[in-house]
Amino acid sequence: MALQLDTIRATADRIAASHSLDVVDLEFSGGGKFRTLRVFIEKNAETRARLAQEAANSEEAALPKGVSPAILSFVTHEDCEIFTRDFGTVLDVEDLIPGAEYTLEVSSPGLDRRLSQPADFIRFSGSLIKLQTFTAVNNTRHFQGRLIGFTGQTLTLDLRAIKQKARQKKAAQEETVAIALSNVEKANLIAEL
Repeated sequence: MALQLDTIRATADRIAASHSLDVVDLEFSGGGKFRTLRVFIEKNAETRARLAQEAANSEEAALPKGVSPAILSFVTHEDCEIFTRDFGTVLDVEDLIPGAEYTLEVSSPGLDRRLSQPADFIRFSGSLIKLQTFTAVNNTRHFQGRLIGFTGQTLTLDLRAIKQKARQKKAAQEETVAIALSNVEKANLIAEL
């Protein structure tokens, strides 16, 4: 029996929604006794907005200066525990991961979260990111900068936002770079604290 990641993702989404959570990402790795299913969760958009507003209105819960509430997932240890219990039970009862041995890991996506969907690039517009492309753009595949726009499946980075590494200095002579989403191999936020 083959692993059905689409079915597992749909099940994770269903369980998460019942707890006002969203599944950000899901990955399966390893083999044999060392298989691991990692699920990254965050509060859903409505709950994140409410919690960000509460943090803005409360001196006690205020965010550190310069930290955008958009990058916070607001996931607690209890959220991970409840989701793990419920999702793990469904995985086992429905035998969605064939074989007896695997590890289920559930966590927030972190401050350096991966960006992959168009909605991620829209949501985190204005944030610092690092990315790697499949093919070179301006003779480099590695970029760091502020995401200043995402339109028509193309993202635009302001390269002046971060001091570029030596190999990127030639590319960094350009102030901005436009990169097609289809050319993005991997992208992550850079935490601004």
